[in-house]
Amino acid sequence: MKGGPVAEEAPIRVLLVEDDDKLARLTCRYLEQHAVIVSCVADGAAAVREALQGAFDAVLLDLMLPGKGGIEVCRELRAQVDVPIIMVTARDEEADRVLGLESGADDYVTKPFSARELLARVRAQVRRARGQAGPRARLLHAGRIAIDLAGVRATLDGNLLPLTGYEFALLRALVERAGRVLTREQLLELASGNAEDAFDRSIDGHISRLRHKLGDDPRHPTILKTVRGSGYVLAAGDGD
Repeated sequence: MKGGPVAEEAPIRVLLVEDDDKLARLTCRYLEQHAVIVSCVADGAAAVREALQGAFDAVLLDLMLPGKGGIEVCRELRAQVDVPIIMVTARDEEADRVLGLESGADDYVTKPFSARELLARVRAQVRRARGQAGPRARLLHAGRIAIDLAGVRATLDGNLLPLTGYEFALLRALVERAGRVLTREQLLELASGNAEDAFDRSIDGHISRLRHKLGDDPRHPTILKTVRGSGYVLAAGDGD
């Protein structure tokens, strides 16, 4: 096999500090569906204890907590560990956001928040902490396909692919997870679509057009394969 697969990133481990049990369960479920390992605590004292004992890649910290508040927790953690902290607050006042950032938070989100945006912010902070936010991280490869994230362009064997914006997003999602089977729902969501639309099989049309541009035989594809009953998978390299 030529080229080789895209290197598998280490799993992301997150400490979620949230005293709203329903919100904590929903957030935890969404993150875990996207391969994030989540530990959850409901108060500030437990947050400090867990964060100092565990090796977390990021902390999602609610501002309003029983007992020890989020600002105090943030200051304590920042004084002892170098972990990205994303402050979660129901307050939309600029003074609260500034106070959180000045207390050591790296980012913040305001309730009610988009779960997808929260996941994106977690991944962005972890990339920076792991030193993966530079130019090298903006180039993706899978077999004969290369994707330039900064230039929003993709090539096959060095030849530019004439992709639409949606096709580029779809191919990027596949390249980032080369060798893994992705369902229609996952592909629609990863390409910024709506997972509820997956049942009209609209993703099949996008896959068909993407295959055509990749020069893949629709009856016997070797690059973008169909896994019957499951979804689609991008071959990790030539000869897969």
